[in-house]
Amino acid sequence: MFKRLFGGQPAAEPVNRLAVVRNITLGRTVSLDPLAWRRLQPETVFNLDTDALEITAQGTITLDGGQTVHRFYTDDHVMLQAMSDDATGAEAYDFSLFIPWTSAYPPGERERRVWRDRLSEPVFDGTPEEVGVWPRFWFAESDARQPPVTMWESIWDDRTATVPYGKIFQTCMLYARELSGGRELMLALEMEPEKAPGKSADISHEIMVGIPLEVGEFTA
Repeated sequence: MFKRLFGGQPAAEPVNRLAVVRNITLGRTVSLDPLAWRRLQPETVFNLDTDALEITAQGTITLDGGQTVHRFYTDDHVMLQAMSDDATGAEAYDFSLFIPWTSAYPPGERERRVWRDRLSEPVFDGTPEEVGVWPRFWFAESDARQPPVTMWESIWDDRTATVPYGKIFQTCMLYARELSGGRELMLALEMEPEKAPGKSADISHEIMVGIPLEVGEFTA
């Protein structure tokens, strides 16, 4: 009222500086069709006890070919991922949904080398706790050892921020198993947060289990 009396202008809405991919961005809710994973049961290990994702963080990865990986996270570390040929996500494709499975903190460099060696093999020969054996999806055309893929992910927790909350260096490999009802995915990776001045960063080894998503299986 007083701004109108004295000629002041109403405050502008904060600018959303993050990509909006099929109406998905930080702070919004994504509705899922549970049939996306139920059609794979009982063969799949993937399971989610909710059909709504509250997006509380957003990640971006710029690949060498110019494509952008868009990632949307919940507080429970569920991740919805999309690919696009540009940073805006206007023409996004290749959607997938991942849930966390295992997480470990390697005590030293030896354990890190062992992990990277495992990610270089054409098959991830895991223990039952690591959800078993997974053929490599990336570089599946070759049975030769292949160094895992490395990338930086910028993490955002504020839609109006001009700089990311943090950055994580990732060493990873993607695997897949064909089921009678479709495909399930597994992402194995080492995560190394960018070190802040004067602080150490906790390195972790993560396994996430996922499924591909069709465009009609989610809305925001």
